Amino acid sequence: MTNIESATANATLPPPKSFNINWLVLAPWLYTIALFVVWEIVVRSMGISQTILPAPSRIAEAIVQYWSPIWKNSLQTLYTTVLGFLIAVIAGLGLGLFIGWSKAIYAGLYPIMIGFNAIPKVALVPILVIWFGIGTVPAVLTAFLISFFPIVVNVATGLATIEPETEDVLRALGAKKLDIMLKVGIPRSMPYFFGSLKIAITLAFVGSVVSETVASNSGLGNMMSSAQSQFNVPLVFAGLMMLAVEGIAMYALMAWIERRMTGWAHRSTMSN
Repeated sequence: MTNIESATANATLPPPKSFNINWLVLAPWLYTIALFVVWEIVVRSMGISQTILPAPSRIAEAIVQYWSPIWKNSLQTLYTTVLGFLIAVIAGLGLGLFIGWSKAIYAGLYPIMIGFNAIPKVALVPILVIWFGIGTVPAVLTAFLISFFPIVVNVATGLATIEPETEDVLRALGAKKLDIMLKVGIPRSMPYFFGSLKIAITLAFVGSVVSETVASNSGLGNMMSSAQSQFNVPLVFAGLMMLAVEGIAMYALMAWIERRMTGWAHRSTMSN
């Protein structure tokens, strides 16, 4: 075969496929695995007692050993958290739109909201127990109270920060206050609203667990409190692991909803 024929034959062959690794997708898994490996090595090499810091392998054994109560209490915590969060979304969106409707309302109610948010929600749990008794209701309300404020603030901020120039132009074109809010204000506040959901859902888990620890007979908070009283530290960490898994899953869901609903506001970031 001549050189020309060889070159022609090589030109007709398909180019070799390159195998590209998506490190952005693998990074969370690799870092998590590395964390557990280092954790395991440190605990074993230093001979740390499991009553102080159990190794990941011992935590995995506790998850398998106590899977039935862990699963049952995980579902209870997820239920109270999601229910309280959904109530906070509805109430927070409504109140945020009301506060952001007028600068006078914003100036009057915003300090009250800040004062309410400054109150530690764990201090409200005994009051909720007096009102509603021990059980699911205090956990739902605590999750609602702790996740309510970020939603209200972000929605109200999105409405209150409309540029005055934009309002002046729209009024000059004959737009009324309602038209400005519906066509500019609410669409502008949506990125703030959906962004606040990621913060609110993680705070809702904090509220549920705090209330379950103090005023509930079920849930991961109650389970971890009982395990602590029995010095069953691996079970306590197993509960923490389940909370982490649920929190990450719900955060990822909120991030997905944010991308789906407000992708237009993040085009440059998403393209990178």
